Amino acid sequence: MKFKNVSVLSVTHVDAPHRITSEEIEQQLSPTMERLGIRPDILRDLSGIMERRVWDEGVQPSQAAAMAGEKAIEAAGIDRSKLGILINTSVCRDYLEPSTACIAHAELGLPETCMNFDLGNACLGFVNGMDMVGNMIDRGAVDYAILVNGETSRQITEATIKRMQDPEIDETSFREQFASLTLGSGAAAMVLCRSDLEPDGHTFTGSVNLAATQHCRLCAGNIDHMVTKTRELLMAGMELAVRTWGKAAEALGWTADTIDHFIIHQVSKVHTEQFAGVLGIDLKKVFRLYPDFGNIGPAGVPIALSKLLESGQLERGQRVAVLGIGSGINCTMAELLW
Repeated sequence: MKFKNVSVLSVTHVDAPHRITSEEIEQQLSPTMERLGIRPDILRDLSGIMERRVWDEGVQPSQAAAMAGEKAIEAAGIDRSKLGILINTSVCRDYLEPSTACIAHAELGLPETCMNFDLGNACLGFVNGMDMVGNMIDRGAVDYAILVNGETSRQITEATIKRMQDPEIDETSFREQFASLTLGSGAAAMVLCRSDLEPDGHTFTGSVNLAATQHCRLCAGNIDHMVTKTRELLMAGMELAVRTWGKAAEALGWTADTIDHFIIHQVSKVHTEQFAGVLGIDLKKVFRLYPDFGNIGPAGVPIALSKLLESGQLERGQRVAVLGIGSGINCTMAELLW
């Protein structure tokens, strides 16, 4: 659907401070890979990920989300008392309850009138959050909204490496857990608002959503263990992306040639290149995050957008396609007019 009166006022990110290289991980797993006959550079070669980031020990998702949220409020230049809703979209959570959103809300010192809750939909959560608050703003439920996301991958990375070092692990189990080694940490936030209140904002044109939940069991994970049928998930995701692209082109009036920048949820080199290939997207228009940061889950899309803005490549008046996909499988494609 198209929005009538919704703008992005700011988008920000915070990088986790510590680097873990793929070569370091491969070295830790070398005895297992040698035993199973797996080439020693498979993580770097197959994923294209050279390193990923992690936070200091003990940093919670709410803390990371609040750091990014503070930057977004400052960049938006608004009084935080204007915010009518905070939505946290992270896969990682401090607890099952209370919500991570309420902890971030407290950390940011938001008013009691600011509604807050978690929204979870795997790697698609942040884009779904954009869609949700866009609808709320358009119908007059809130004037200003903030989305926050903090991902912490240290625990699952360390637990996966430990399991893969088990001398009893077989090749099937090794490959099913391989995707967990691509995960990274980071935080992002975005402030959205009514366009008529902030004429210098950036127009959120609209979005399109499709689901293919017959594939809901191709990737299943918890805090320290994820099993992924990588090939099947990739193929099903590409099929859904093609269908969603067709709907988005019709609803938003775009083609691959009329979009200036593509912000794609990035899992790996293979995923990014195949995604671009099936949609006819010029890879030069895709801001690539995965080589240095890995797959940061739902934080990846806003972090890529924030880094594109920070790089100076994003100019006012340019069209930005936001292409999100998450295990389940669900897909959302949206447009921003910067």
